Amino acid sequence: MTLMKSLTLAAALALAALPALAQDLTIGRGNEPQSIDPQFSRTGPNQMTALHIFDQLTLTDANVRSRPGLAVSWTNEDPTTWLVKLREGVKFHDGSDFTAEDVVFSLERAPNVPNSPASFQQSVADIETMEIVDPLTIRFTTKTPTPIFIDTIGTVYIVSKAATEGKESSDFNSGSAAIGTGPYKFVSWSPGDKLMLTRNDDYWGDAPAYENVTMRFISNDAARVAALLSGAVDLIDLVPPADLPSLRGNSDITVYDTPTVRLIYLALNQADDAPFLTDLEGKPLEKNPFQDARVRRAISMMIDRQAIIDRVLYGAGEAASQIVPEGVFGFNPEIAVPQADIAAAKALLAEAGYPDGFGITLHSSNDRFSQDGEVAQALGQLLARGGLKVNGVETFPYSVYSKDAGKNAYGAFLFSYGNSTGESSRGLLSALHTYDKENDMGTLNRFRYSNPAFDAAIEAATQIFDPAEREEALKDAAAIAFNEAAIVPLYFQALSWASKAGIDFTPRRDERTLAQDARPAN
Repeated sequence: MTLMKSLTLAAALALAALPALAQDLTIGRGNEPQSIDPQFSRTGPNQMTALHIFDQLTLTDANVRSRPGLAVSWTNEDPTTWLVKLREGVKFHDGSDFTAEDVVFSLERAPNVPNSPASFQQSVADIETMEIVDPLTIRFTTKTPTPIFIDTIGTVYIVSKAATEGKESSDFNSGSAAIGTGPYKFVSWSPGDKLMLTRNDDYWGDAPAYENVTMRFISNDAARVAALLSGAVDLIDLVPPADLPSLRGNSDITVYDTPTVRLIYLALNQADDAPFLTDLEGKPLEKNPFQDARVRRAISMMIDRQAIIDRVLYGAGEAASQIVPEGVFGFNPEIAVPQADIAAAKALLAEAGYPDGFGITLHSSNDRFSQDGEVAQALGQLLARGGLKVNGVETFPYSVYSKDAGKNAYGAFLFSYGNSTGESSRGLLSALHTYDKENDMGTLNRFRYSNPAFDAAIEAATQIFDPAEREEALKDAAAIAFNEAAIVPLYFQALSWASKAGIDFTPRRDERTLAQDARPAN
């Protein structure tokens, strides 16, 4: 059964807030976090929420370039030893000092948050030891030479040891443990409704422009646009592509666009017991066809990526061939975007032993990224045209869908990967490496692709310190995985935000909607 959210215009207008004051900002967000605990999940909605309240050792700018955060310098003393200096004078929201103890506590806690649907385990997997040299200096020893070690641990949000020790994620949700060093302080969270924040006037970085921020969670596209037009909110994200022409023609509205580094892909579950795979009579198959690279390549060739971009996304996307787009460190220009070729796809299916195809059910979120439910429906039509029997297309709210995706709940499913480090190694290692819980690799490999040759290649690449050599090794590793369609890359999405007049906003390639990126127009 398809779970879709619908909302009338009247209901959308009922979301209207009181008129905003000069120092108040109300944002209409298309998705919401699963928790206020910044270490609960690496998923996008959680991370963009966490960045208001918490900081990381390294941060990224609007173009996903790394910059110092709570760490101000790091020195590679030898291939496995790093000396990290922390920022002086930083205070937590409760007035306590930020020290090395908070960093060590945070990095130890990150991989052990109960029930995490997307753990930070891989972010700390390379740590062998942590030595507090003084209150603002830590010496790290890594298990292996790790050139991007600081960027990797830099993705972990730093929490207060005093406020968090012995607490659970629910204590963050209530606010008692939501004590960070970020630009905003937690006020309240009403799941399914809104998050309220107030400015941290003692923030160590650039002070945000708005004193009070309310984030309203409005997953329905039409309702979100209506809320902006009615004045219920000041700024919205995930502007539906179909509404862009009318919004751009409205003199009271400003639209902001940017290409992103989020890959939308079709995952083909390669586990032995992958569900929702049937013969033409609807009976479960004895063997999983997705384990055959010929089948995966055939499915990739059934998909007209540009048609999806043009007709479903109204042009808001770029056809993809690999984990990162052109221009990002590790992009391999030799990996071409697969072209639609139905005849060749059917020939490959026949060669693999499925001349008449087989049955699948497509699953997708319906509120995670722009037009996700609609893209899933279009994929169903394309795969049916390519020779598969599509038994159904089912979509769910992301909060439900993302949890089940990691529990072998789907056979063929639409998902995404957002690059947050500005290079390809993290995505290749976390999303495509064989799932290895013990060594914290493949933690985002929900579809259980496994190739020892790829694993060896990406592990070796991540230990090369020379940037030019490392990039060539990353390109070679990517070629192994994508030449056998480990996943079926579809497109990198382009995103749009829109605000009422009087607001300036800086869009980010990592898709995060941050209140600190908004300011009154001059």
